[in-house]
Amino acid sequence: MFPALGFGAKLPPDGRVSHEFPLNGNPQNPYCNGIDGVLEAYYQSLKSVRLYGPTHFSPVINHVARYASAITDGSQYFILLIISDGVITDMAQTKESIVNAASLPMSIIIVGVGPAEFDEMIELDGDEERISSQGRYAERDIVQFVPFRDYIDRRGNHILSMARLAKEVLAEIPDQFLSYMRTRGIKPGPLPPPYTPCPPPAIHPLHTRRVSRI
Repeated sequence: MFPALGFGAKLPPDGRVSHEFPLNGNPQNPYCNGIDGVLEAYYQSLKSVRLYGPTHFSPVINHVARYASAITDGSQYFILLIISDGVITDMAQTKESIVNAASLPMSIIIVGVGPAEFDEMIELDGDEERISSQGRYAERDIVQFVPFRDYIDRRGNHILSMARLAKEVLAEIPDQFLSYMRTRGIKPGPLPPPYTPCPPPAIHPLHTRRVSRI
């Protein structure tokens, strides 16, 4: 089950602009059943909402951060995937949200689609310089930005394109996960005991009984 949120749309019935709404239309239960459920919720939402700018990332980052802040013992790690075709318009607020989230068990993956210029999203990635906000630097790097167009196979091999994209999207997650655990002194739990298959049930020979006819 995946919680799926939309941003940058006018919602029915009053047309208010929202940057944090459940794709399935259920604020109490925004969870979708697998990737197919997420896609179905997305297509259904397009029938009722009107896409509308600007592009704000900070509300959905703060949304996930609220959940991550409640579970900091290492038992769960949250990954927020943002897919956007627009240029970010709340850069200062997004930087602040990322700096705050960097101390939490979460990572952020941003996939940029379309022909837009994504220079600011590259800045959020923080690979060259640690992201900062109001003089505070992020405790660790938690953002990976991937421009979708860079991973399209020009020969039309969609399987290769998706494999390359998936590899790049997840490339930094292991190090980001380990960096959180190490800075918090969280060590792996004990290994479960080795699996020992149960012996098959004993098979007793069939006993036959001779019945005499009178």
